Amino acid sequence: MYVKRMRVKSVLIICLTTVLMVPFALQLAAKEGMWIPMLIERYNIEQMQEAGLRLSAEDIYSINQDCLKDAVVIFGGGCTGEMISEEGLVLTNHHCGYGAVQSLSSVEHDYLTDGFWAMGRAEELPARGLSVTFLRYMKEVTEEVMEGLTQEMDAAERDRRKELNMGHIMEAATDATQLEAQVQPFYYGNAYYLFVYEVYRDVRLVGAPPEAIGNFGEDQDNWMWPRHTGDFSIFRVYADRQNRPATYDPANKPYKPRKHLEIAAGGIREGDFTMVMGYPGHTSRYLYSAGVGELLENSLPLKIGLRTTRLKIMDRYMEESDAVRIQYASKYRRVSNAWKKWQGMIRGLNRNRVVEVKVGEEEKFRDWVKSDGERALKYDRVLDEFERLYQDMGLYRNAMDMLQEAIMAVELFNEASEIGNMMKQGRKPEAIEARVNRFYKDFYLPIDREIFASMIEAYAQTMPDSLLPAFYQDIRGKYKGDAGRFAGAIYRKTIFSRQADVMDLLSRYIKDPEAAIRQLEKDPVSVCQQQFQDLYMIEIIPEYRQLEAALQQNYKTYMAALLEMEQGRLLYPDANFTMRVTYGKTAGFQPRDGVYYRYYTTLSGVIEKAEEDFEDYRIPQKLRELAATRDFGPYGVDGTMPVCFIASNHTSGGNSGSPVMNADGRLIGINFDRNWEGTMSDVYYDSSLCRNISVDIRYVLFIIDKYADAGYLLNEMDIVW
Repeated sequence: MYVKRMRVKSVLIICLTTVLMVPFALQLAAKEGMWIPMLIERYNIEQMQEAGLRLSAEDIYSINQDCLKDAVVIFGGGCTGEMISEEGLVLTNHHCGYGAVQSLSSVEHDYLTDGFWAMGRAEELPARGLSVTFLRYMKEVTEEVMEGLTQEMDAAERDRRKELNMGHIMEAATDATQLEAQVQPFYYGNAYYLFVYEVYRDVRLVGAPPEAIGNFGEDQDNWMWPRHTGDFSIFRVYADRQNRPATYDPANKPYKPRKHLEIAAGGIREGDFTMVMGYPGHTSRYLYSAGVGELLENSLPLKIGLRTTRLKIMDRYMEESDAVRIQYASKYRRVSNAWKKWQGMIRGLNRNRVVEVKVGEEEKFRDWVKSDGERALKYDRVLDEFERLYQDMGLYRNAMDMLQEAIMAVELFNEASEIGNMMKQGRKPEAIEARVNRFYKDFYLPIDREIFASMIEAYAQTMPDSLLPAFYQDIRGKYKGDAGRFAGAIYRKTIFSRQADVMDLLSRYIKDPEAAIRQLEKDPVSVCQQQFQDLYMIEIIPEYRQLEAALQQNYKTYMAALLEMEQGRLLYPDANFTMRVTYGKTAGFQPRDGVYYRYYTTLSGVIEKAEEDFEDYRIPQKLRELAATRDFGPYGVDGTMPVCFIASNHTSGGNSGSPVMNADGRLIGINFDRNWEGTMSDVYYDSSLCRNISVDIRYVLFIIDKYADAGYLLNEMDIVW
């Protein structure tokens, strides 16, 4: 029996373009950091070469020649991928391609469970809505963004001018092209960079291992080491006949990238140089001590509790039905991923006493400020302002957490709001129908009804009565405080419980849009959603935005002071889903006294876990047979098959799917996770504990060749032994 487990323009510009930042009181190795590739030569290429890198800065980032940045892509909307052939093959994680695989799956063709392998170009499956994005170039534009701003302007006027300037910069960068652009702030708005992208939207699924390989260990092993997961999937990017971006068309040709990665199949050893390029999503390395305390004592425990409730509800229904399991597989993973990470963050931050560390840093900062009269005039009240703002924000931060984790967790709230907005915007019926079909394909009413009841109950337990929507009067009166009964009544009456009723509403919209909108606005789900929306727009969001703006401005001043204080040190900016480079080495770690983890795992560990009789550790019979006969082809080492490895690269969410490269820039693995003890690295990096987890490229090749019998794909790749 299987057991299921829960799874400026200013004088600062000179500093900002010559140094990137780390916290001033920390004695950290150069391996920490998320470095802007354009500035590699300026600030730390020599340190990287001393650590083992055998490439130049131009090999990593260049506007004059093809380079590694041309082979690294944004995969979808939140992951990284890498080009590995001249014919448009792109590698990423299984969990990054999971949504595409899930959308292509059905009970009859369960590609999640069984895997999928195209045995030729004609069998590749179009992944509708999926995109692959290439960074073409980046450029610092701080002076252009700050042009025309004066100290006499109020904050709102300065923001408007900055937005106008950024719009002009992006428009000039993309005029008469298919390119897209973003201007991103760094150091809390002390610097700005322009990023120009080219987006390809004809992306097709080529291969994905069965979930028992690609997601081996599931929630049991998520954020954990040792790890034995073959977390990869393969797609192909297509382009028009001129190699330009195009929507899906059978006549499109495989895209020919400017650069693709060679694959190093010769193996790795402990202490080898490693480098990761990708798109880390968000870090808060310069968080004030009260901000860390708020995370530990309030925000993270609240969010963990809400997600625990949702996961238990989904898990129960998914156990009962394969159809529901397929519908909610991707949703479950999205919810559980951060849920487990947050628990690791609490553990790591407490273990390292990060609040105390931050307080010590801040005392040194205060002494530095007081030691100079001019500095005191500029920065004396920065720390006191942090204390005031974090105290004032407590209630509103709770409210925003509840909005994100409780209210927005109700699927029908989101759907009713989106359909209403589309109708009010006069969108074409075909577009609305397409959205309705996508939504109900993966919607199961009993799950959402129970989540609705649980979340509105949790909201009432967390927020004061003054911030409860009016419908709570009905719950406490007519329904005698029973949120479940209230939810049952709402879901019986709402048209959004049944796709056919929504389609009837759409038919009315075609004939009489205003009548359809009036009907929608009277629907009980819409009424509840609208009451929450009105409450937030009037009572919560204005106050929160005002406090948040003041907090961000204080962080901007604080960062300016740190840059002034720490001139001459290598200082890096927080992650913001722009391309970064990080480097380290393969290395084990000691999570606690008496325990040491080596830097790699093998297929033997997969088999050992499979014997534990947990559902998360099921494996396909063919993999058992290959392990039993040791039929590893040229990818095995001394009678065993490498699976995963760890290294000290500083990664974050968004780095999923990032290439892990050796000293020559060749692909040795695909980053997919961090160890649980190191998830705190978004806030605090401990070089002795923080490790990124990658699937060994040899295991990827083994699965493609020996398990999937898709060795023809390897013929496209440049494999170096």
